[in-house]
Amino acid sequence: MEVTRIIIGGDLVPTKSNTALFNNGDIIALIGADLNKLLSKSDLRIFNLEVPLTNNQTPIPKCGPNLIAPTSTIKGIKALNPSLITLANNHILDQGAQGLKSTVDTLITNGIPYVGAGNNLSEACQPYIIEQGGCRIGVYACAEHEFSIATDNTPGANPFDPLESLDHIAALKAECDYVIVLYHGGKEHYRYPSPYLQKVCRKMAQKGADLVVCQHSHCIGCYEEYEGSTIVYGQGNFIFDHSESEYWQTSILLKVTFDDKMTVEYLPICKRGESVELALGKEKTNILDQFQYRSKQITEKGFIEKQYQSFAKSMEQNYLYAFAGFGKLMQRIDRRLFGGWLIKQRFSSTKKLKIRNYIECEAHRELIINCLTRGNIE
Repeated sequence: MEVTRIIIGGDLVPTKSNTALFNNGDIIALIGADLNKLLSKSDLRIFNLEVPLTNNQTPIPKCGPNLIAPTSTIKGIKALNPSLITLANNHILDQGAQGLKSTVDTLITNGIPYVGAGNNLSEACQPYIIEQGGCRIGVYACAEHEFSIATDNTPGANPFDPLESLDHIAALKAECDYVIVLYHGGKEHYRYPSPYLQKVCRKMAQKGADLVVCQHSHCIGCYEEYEGSTIVYGQGNFIFDHSESEYWQTSILLKVTFDDKMTVEYLPICKRGESVELALGKEKTNILDQFQYRSKQITEKGFIEKQYQSFAKSMEQNYLYAFAGFGKLMQRIDRRLFGGWLIKQRFSSTKKLKIRNYIECEAHRELIINCLTRGNIE
């Protein structure tokens, strides 16, 4: 078996600030000479395209932004020389079926393979198999449910389904030497796995995934070695100039080497305005030290659960405001003038228990989702 080196990058999104650079294919301005050299030396490159490439705005009803990038930006994407583009994410259907079709057509026209989306669920769940140096590497891409998911009859991204996806991974492992799972999920701006996310990723490893990479969080998280597999809980963005939050300033590339065994190296990159560049010197050391520190933390018994409980406490008020229909103005008034008293009055312990039951109980949750989906249709 010959040595094969794959670089895996996170979210790739051309934005208004760098559309001209993408249109011109100005790769050095986008990623710098050092990072461009690193990508050029790899055998294969995989990126998550988290935006539909289309010239027509047809936004779907959703909460959160409807991303869009013109098809002309494919020149810059192609300049990255991608070996595979993943489309299993929560934004690929932002411009509806036409946006996904335009994206797929643009990728096909430019000879760029893709995985993780399709005209229906049957197409979207298909893996992509790389044959390189006498090695077969299977790539499976799936996403959490957030407005972009394919169904039996409608286009979209491949959903993570515990009753199906784990079987898909096991079947892929049966025909490949290695399996990479790209899982678009986890909480944004949270650097640790939730207890459930860790359970899901570990089960993927048990089913045959040699590498599980959680994207979507827009920040560097941590990693663990589990039963011979590597699980990365958040690698951050690749190129996505959408926020100046601290979480968006750094990210990592994964350099995955396949020889007699698989090894993973973590390569920090930094956001520089509308572009990114390879982190060097003390900056690189600091990023890796924090990454390693968090990775050590999650090995401590009870840490993940305790950390997540603390995070949940910090987020509770935000969710209650959303359930109550409080806009930004009412939220500010309640926080600043009443110290959260209004929202506490709105949600008694009994009301919280009812909400919990509706969300936690499978029968209620399925029915509520169906009701809300019908509301969007009608």
